Amino acid sequence: MRAWQVVDVGEPTEVMRLVELAEPVAGPGEVVVAVEAVGVSFPDLLQVRGHYQIQPELPFVPGREIAGTIAAVGGGVHGWRAGDRVLLSGRGGLAERCVTPAAALFATPRGLDAGQASALVSNYGTAWFALHCRAALQPGEILLVHAGAGGVGSAAIQLGRACGAMVIATAGGPHKVEVARTLGADVAIDYDEDDFVDVVMAVTDGHGADVVFDPVGGDVFDRSRRVVAWGGRLLVIGFTSGRIADAPTNHALLRNYSVVGVYWGGALGHRPELASEAMVELASAVERGEIDPLVGGRFALADAPHALAMLGSRRSVGKLVVEPLR
Repeated sequence: MRAWQVVDVGEPTEVMRLVELAEPVAGPGEVVVAVEAVGVSFPDLLQVRGHYQIQPELPFVPGREIAGTIAAVGGGVHGWRAGDRVLLSGRGGLAERCVTPAAALFATPRGLDAGQASALVSNYGTAWFALHCRAALQPGEILLVHAGAGGVGSAAIQLGRACGAMVIATAGGPHKVEVARTLGADVAIDYDEDDFVDVVMAVTDGHGADVVFDPVGGDVFDRSRRVVAWGGRLLVIGFTSGRIADAPTNHALLRNYSVVGVYWGGALGHRPELASEAMVELASAVERGEIDPLVGGRFALADAPHALAMLGSRRSVGKLVVEPLR
């Protein structure tokens, strides 16, 4: 079985090796999944670089957002059989097959191919948890989504629209701005050309954003504090800018807003039932046509390091997926 191993920490094209590994075997309570798509994620890139808060021992096979078909079922597994289309948040996805506990599986929603389904695991799960569980976004509120053409940002735009919010999105360059509009943003701002602070305050008549969805951090977080509405919620999704910003508590006090951490993986460790709740709601949203995951690039297994490198360059839109079996 072909798989990518990270043999040292560094840039993906330098430290990843395509190797032959033994075929995985399903133990009790486990299944083997023939991997059809792996969503490339920023945490994967950080792990390859050695910068993530949870680092596996070397060598390791990256890839956590997995969609495919069950190839074999271990003893004691009920409710699943070979041939079922499934998705999961696991490990070792950048391979032709992986083994996982059956309890981690979810049925792939009808109407989605494997690449789209892989986006539900992390991007849409994170956005759902952020907007519904952490921010309690309400119909009619104003949602500002940064990096709206990216994987998690595109999910937040669609879920914000489905909730009935007014959605303002930022993106870099005309193409990404058009992608954000196509996804459903009411207002799309090119931060390369315009100051998003001025535009947000203008289009909201000085009200600002009730909820700010920020996967960028750094300067974007600093400036977002200027547009949070009274009593608003500033969601800390990640730090793709590379700088972890400070949150002056006096400013939060004076404006009566909340700075809210969003860690989907950590939440599942404390409340595992959230995964089932999220997937049920996301599958229903797919059936209603409210969300349609955007796949911005598809790569063969041999090109997986280049997919991670493209993600790191911030040139991509939507979800980048690796398809090991094509």
